[in-house]
Amino acid sequence: MVLLSTFPFAVASSILVAVLVLVHESNAQLNSTFYSTSCPNVSSIVTGVVQQALQSDPRIGASLIRLHFHDCFVNGCDASILIDNNGTIQSEKDAAPNTNSARGFNVVDNIKTALENSCPGVVSCADILAIAAEASVSLSGGPSWSVQLGRRDSKTANQAGANTSIPSPFESLTSITAKFSAVGLTSTDLVSLSGAHTFGRAQCRLFSNRLYNFNNTGNPDPTLNSTYLTTLQQICPQNGSGAALANLDPTTPDAFDNNYFSNLQNNQGLLQSDQELFSTPGASTISIVNTFASSQSTFFQNFAQSMINMGNIGPLTGSNGEIRLDCKKVNGS
Repeated sequence: MVLLSTFPFAVASSILVAVLVLVHESNAQLNSTFYSTSCPNVSSIVTGVVQQALQSDPRIGASLIRLHFHDCFVNGCDASILIDNNGTIQSEKDAAPNTNSARGFNVVDNIKTALENSCPGVVSCADILAIAAEASVSLSGGPSWSVQLGRRDSKTANQAGANTSIPSPFESLTSITAKFSAVGLTSTDLVSLSGAHTFGRAQCRLFSNRLYNFNNTGNPDPTLNSTYLTTLQQICPQNGSGAALANLDPTTPDAFDNNYFSNLQNNQGLLQSDQELFSTPGASTISIVNTFASSQSTFFQNFAQSMINMGNIGPLTGSNGEIRLDCKKVNGS
């Protein structure tokens, strides 16, 4: 009788343990203390290089966080975006969302060099992107968070995936929401992470469609503030250079704050994909924009959590992938 009475409990306990192990393996493969013994100064080394880069290039923080974002949306956060073309690999750097646009690769190389000098062969390029993103935000006045670590680097790239998976500034809110959902991110994550456009720049070619002939109407985007429109038309004259730059946040262009959301309320979102968060009728994102506009601390808390969520997309762990010795190329190539 004792055996019979304890048998279901034992089975249930085994199942519970198995479930807990599965949950642990899927959600907790990364942890904030991964390098605590193998490279204890990793965070300060990365932060030091980013801080130095910011002194000569105020855009670099936004550029580095964008590398992490564009990396994670293609095959997960595996540093595939960093690999150059070679005989067998078509680089993601040449995909439409990245070509003549993604930047900061030299800073990543400088970080890698510093880490290899301190702890050779230990820190992955994928983790460098995650730590550099956090450093870029915190050094610019934004929140800090415990970066989850333990990612390994891919041995290949996915240029075709970069062309289809990375959200575009020209897409509808419905389409962008679907791309976030495809990697397990919510509408709150979408609005939070879009808030990274509180610093950095965008090229005219990414929004000039809004200034003159929006959706072939012959008129500017009606959701664009008229005064702001005039300013942008001066920066981006018709048939001018598509590479000219405008601040993503016209109010505090290099500070990480919640002004991005106030800008959306004032119809001063630079990209179509920015303004759609607030101007798409009936969208669930409108109330989130309003919340973040009224409370910077709420935005900061949500942004930090959404960065952790994004950093958890499909990491290579354990014996999968490798620790690249040079972020630009697969080991042995």
